[in-house]
Amino acid sequence: MTYRVVWFKRDLRLHDHAALAHAAAQGPVLCLYLVEPALWAQPDAALQHFEFVRESLTELDQELRSLGGSLQVRMGSAVQVLGALHAQAPFAELVAHQETGNAFTYQRDLQVGAWCRSAGVGWTELPQFGVVRRLKSRNSWQALWESHMAAAQVVLPALQFFAPPENHGPESMSAPLGLQHNPTQRQRGGRSLGLETLHSFLDARALGYRGGISSPLSSPTACSRISTYLAYGCISLREVVQSTRATLDALPPQASRHRAGLTGFISRLYWHCHFIQKLESEPEIEWRNMHRGYDGLREDGWSDAHFAALTSARTGWPMVDACVVMLYQTGWLNFRMRAMLVSVAAYPLWLDWRPVGHWLATQFLDYEPGIHWSQLQMQSGTTGINTTRVYNPIKQAQDHDPKGIFVRRWLPHMRRVPDTWLFEPWRMPPEVQRHCGLTVGSGPESDIPLPVVDLAEATRASKAALHARRAEPGVKAGKKAIVEKHASRKHGTGHQRDVFTRDSDTPKTGHRKSAKSSLRNTPPSAQLGFDF
Repeated sequence: MTYRVVWFKRDLRLHDHAALAHAAAQGPVLCLYLVEPALWAQPDAALQHFEFVRESLTELDQELRSLGGSLQVRMGSAVQVLGALHAQAPFAELVAHQETGNAFTYQRDLQVGAWCRSAGVGWTELPQFGVVRRLKSRNSWQALWESHMAAAQVVLPALQFFAPPENHGPESMSAPLGLQHNPTQRQRGGRSLGLETLHSFLDARALGYRGGISSPLSSPTACSRISTYLAYGCISLREVVQSTRATLDALPPQASRHRAGLTGFISRLYWHCHFIQKLESEPEIEWRNMHRGYDGLREDGWSDAHFAALTSARTGWPMVDACVVMLYQTGWLNFRMRAMLVSVAAYPLWLDWRPVGHWLATQFLDYEPGIHWSQLQMQSGTTGINTTRVYNPIKQAQDHDPKGIFVRRWLPHMRRVPDTWLFEPWRMPPEVQRHCGLTVGSGPESDIPLPVVDLAEATRASKAALHARRAEPGVKAGKKAIVEKHASRKHGTGHQRDVFTRDSDTPKTGHRKSAKSSLRNTPPSAQLGFDF
């Protein structure tokens, strides 16, 4: 019997699934997920990612079983598993969604394409969201994004299933050896939870979106929290955009706060694809500077001690350390605090973005390679087209946690620190430390570490080094090509729109259309952020 294999990757759903619909329209299908040991051995993989995938696959398998089929799970390299399946029962076509993943998945897909050609198997990849493969010009990108989001969601035809000689479902999955980090408070996988999270945001929590997403206190509920479900395709971006626009259209005129939240949310859905497009167009930005003129800027100044202080939540800056602890325990952090972590790593700690990026990828449950690596480079100043972003961790604490609620939640020893010394506890006099039963020092036995560097001095030095490199004629000359390839465009023109805030402590707001006029052909927001 001729059949087609539908390869599920980061599209763990049946709804609005173009690959499954394409294959099912031709005849019987075999639904396949591959557990690739080499993929899970990459430095950006963590146990929390694997467990979220396993939970999502379990629900996907249940849906398929209700339709008379099942999800087949195989372990091994893609070429080996596909070759073995084809040897047992030859299939006519391999169908999947396009994936903008890490370097491993890019090379693996090239190998799969070569195998398909040699085996005489068709290899069809279909777009999953507003990222365009082989995009020739950024000038046309926004119109293509809008066209995809406005198209009808894919409806599956009646499914026929091919029964493989051997049946292995998600219950057979075991985590590859060596995977670590699975926070106890992380989100759980599956489409039903993704939809529940989305609709609780659209119906109610969006009222707190504007003004609530910057603070680590309010952001866990003010943000939509669908980023992980988008990253693994439990819900489709198109259904999110269309559901949001439908909710907006149904709001009464007086619901201005609700409308403002949903309008701001749509702009971030646009940015989602805008940044993934950068990695799709230039996969090398995962491992090399987007602007090659910044090569060697930080690489030779690497400090193991600084990196250890950051990753062990011992930098001495309470807001930074509290954010790291929250990441360890939940797998999530709002965008502003993520940007602060990268800024602290890149400037006062002067750490190269690549190892920092691999560490953060394992900490973020919602790790999306295209957004992740683009943001790492932008926040570190190596894109060559963005203004310098330096987040002062003391000011961020003063602005977004003035009473120390967040810091004291995640750093228990800070509960004994008086408000006077909350933002700079290392300045506590010895007698105050004794009275509070605390020690501040550089040793591992101290309750509160001293700052790993002098913040003001280290920040000045790092900015001076970056700006000196930026002023070099060769670096200036290389900017134009990057703008042409990667910068966003204003709607309806060929002009660049990457006008971001100079400093996230002083956000810049540009001209905004009315909420009603922005429901269609939504241009990117002037405020950068992905706090889904």
